[in-house]
Amino acid sequence: MNYIDIKRRYLTGAALVLGVLTLAGCRKNLLDTHSYTSVSSATMWTTDNLTDLGVSGVYQQLKMGYSTGGASGRELYQYSRFIDGQGRDGDAFQTGTATPANGMFSSVWQDLYEGVFRANDAIYNLQKVSPSAPEKKSRYLAEMKFMRAYYYFRLNQVFKGVPIYLDPRNINDLMRPRNTEDEVWAQVIKDLTEAVAEPNLPAKYAKGNASFGHATKGAAYALRGKVYMYQKVWDKAIADFQSVKDAGYTLFPTYRELFLEANEESDECIFSIQNLPVDGFGSTTQFYCGSRSSFGSCWNTYLIAPDLVDGYENKDGSAFNWDAVIPGYSSKTPAQREVYFLRNNLTDAEKTAAAGRGAYMADYLPDGNEQRIQAVYANRDPRLNANVITPYSTYVGRNINGADQTFTMRWPVRNELPPTLDLLTDTKSFFYYLHRKFVYTGSTQLPNRTSGGIDFPIIRYADVVLMWAEALNEQGNTSGAVDLVNQVRGRAGVGLLNSSPATTVAGQDDLRKRIRHERLAEFPNEGISYFDELRWKTWKDDVFYPGNGIKQIWGTVVVPFVWLGDQLYTWAIPLTERQNNPKLDQNKGWIE
Repeated sequence: MNYIDIKRRYLTGAALVLGVLTLAGCRKNLLDTHSYTSVSSATMWTTDNLTDLGVSGVYQQLKMGYSTGGASGRELYQYSRFIDGQGRDGDAFQTGTATPANGMFSSVWQDLYEGVFRANDAIYNLQKVSPSAPEKKSRYLAEMKFMRAYYYFRLNQVFKGVPIYLDPRNINDLMRPRNTEDEVWAQVIKDLTEAVAEPNLPAKYAKGNASFGHATKGAAYALRGKVYMYQKVWDKAIADFQSVKDAGYTLFPTYRELFLEANEESDECIFSIQNLPVDGFGSTTQFYCGSRSSFGSCWNTYLIAPDLVDGYENKDGSAFNWDAVIPGYSSKTPAQREVYFLRNNLTDAEKTAAAGRGAYMADYLPDGNEQRIQAVYANRDPRLNANVITPYSTYVGRNINGADQTFTMRWPVRNELPPTLDLLTDTKSFFYYLHRKFVYTGSTQLPNRTSGGIDFPIIRYADVVLMWAEALNEQGNTSGAVDLVNQVRGRAGVGLLNSSPATTVAGQDDLRKRIRHERLAEFPNEGISYFDELRWKTWKDDVFYPGNGIKQIWGTVVVPFVWLGDQLYTWAIPLTERQNNPKLDQNKGWIE
């Protein structure tokens, strides 16, 4: 069975049971036209094949929020808009208007509990109904406990205490009060501990294995380690991360190539959402993170935050400083700084328009403006240009006149067509940093803009290594933590800690800041940084400082951010859920 066939089987089964497990809804399966109308909730799990498909349906729920009609805000990568990225239009969380009636709260609650109940259904039927071989059922049972743990993990990250259900959905037993945050963590740990204790669950799968994409002991150790990080039980987190390494996971040699489809099953990939470049079964990153010059003419709904770009160090590990490249840059107002981003040889009309916006045109270089700003992004941490399309860099995009074209990101935009080939966005009246990671090149890598085939990493080994470093540092083992951070920095190609005066670590507090910076630099567009900031309770200081908001590249604020209050660190229990279940108490600070 080849690679595509493996993923086809996985995703076809997921499509089948989408309706079966929820006991309602229509079924759309573009990979298999055979009629499954005879498969009902009563007969599901009654054959070995239906057992396989039932398990696939639990994994299918990982694609929470998947939508081809507009971004839901709930796919994992879309959470990056809160920290390392930005949404082009703002969000209720950022504008200070969120209430318990916000659809984000209710939709995420429903998404995750759907995953819980699918896992509960699988756990029950694997033990009571399925005729599959005992070894297979034992492995699947461990996988499903991992999946239930994952969905409860996600619930507890944001709601911090939710009702625990461990049996298939019973309509007469839905009105439970919330369990405490600690009780939910205890249940997650219990499920994961039982998963790693299962002899039939492998430590990891090699690339090409027909079961790649299913949970493993390595994934269970990694997720349990994450729970211990929330609990600040550093020694147990460290032990679990060591077990992940012992399972055979390691860093992929090159950062940029890690996110190519050819390398999605590398030894760095611990657990991921399976995608296939087939209509209806792929990722949406192209659609919502691309540009009009990307194949499919995409929407740049999600952007890169200027603060992230400014935070990328120089290649030698020293801090980046605008004034070292463009003297006097920081003394200008954001509006005045636009001058440094203007293209060479502006027309008189373009000069007049820029001056009208406040650009300090006395500093304009008609024949060298582009070269000056390009120097800002040269000799930086290589992850910057792997993650971000920066001004006057190029991007291989869609087919025009019979060939894929190489576009250049210029300001102001004139024309997408040859010979100009400016990179075009749907926000062309504003100049924003654009995503490069998970945005496909050319016109042959995916069938349409909503069907990217690159698997989306939920847990990868670099995440484990940096959490391991964090736990060691919190224990006071700064030297050991530095060695781990340097594994990630070494792979990235940026100056190692303690290799120069600029990278010398001053102690535990300094390393804590450096580890947090390292995670920001490593994980853009992966939906990790937002949950880090909630765990550390640093979101307010890092993002909601005075004068910040959705910003153009030079710092002009388009939508200002407003901090609603510290209740943002714990999401509101959805109003609709409290109306349906009066036993659910509300989190502190949220007013209905």
